[in-house]
Amino acid sequence: MDPTPAPTPPAVPPVGPPPGHPVTDPAGGAGTRDPMTQAQAPAPSPARRVAAPLAVLAGVAAAFAYVGTVDPNEPGHYPVCPLLRFTGIYCPGCGGLRSAHAFIHGDIGTALGANAVAVVGYAVFAVVWVMWLIRAVQGRPLRIGLPTGWWWVMGGALVIFSVVRNLPFGSALAP
Repeated sequence: MDPTPAPTPPAVPPVGPPPGHPVTDPAGGAGTRDPMTQAQAPAPSPARRVAAPLAVLAGVAAAFAYVGTVDPNEPGHYPVCPLLRFTGIYCPGCGGLRSAHAFIHGDIGTALGANAVAVVGYAVFAVVWVMWLIRAVQGRPLRIGLPTGWWWVMGGALVIFSVVRNLPFGSALAP
């Protein structure tokens, strides 16, 4: 037997935060919150929480008010769609202003005839905006997490709408 003891490995300092730190101890406990790194911001007031949804609503209402007063059916008020002007093809947005004008004046049939996708968009906007406002009042963020497949379906539907409205049998969808 060799009387010399075996060398001990050097001490390795621990990696990560010390025990009891909120990162390693999720239960935390009293005195584990570090005021320098985990400071709690004061909760925003209800008026501040609803400011963004109300500002968006004001902007949309102003845009609709303008389109409601300045008739897009009269030439010279709005620029012509560049795709329609240079190719004669209706894009998915063609007829959107006429649709908004008819929608504001309560003529849903004409609005659907000018641009059915826009009318669906108005309804979707209204539902999402109401959800946003309710969550803002509750102090919860609005998260819209659609799977990638849904975005592809919506994009495909817009492409199909655009193609069909430019074909002879889809002339009812053309503005």
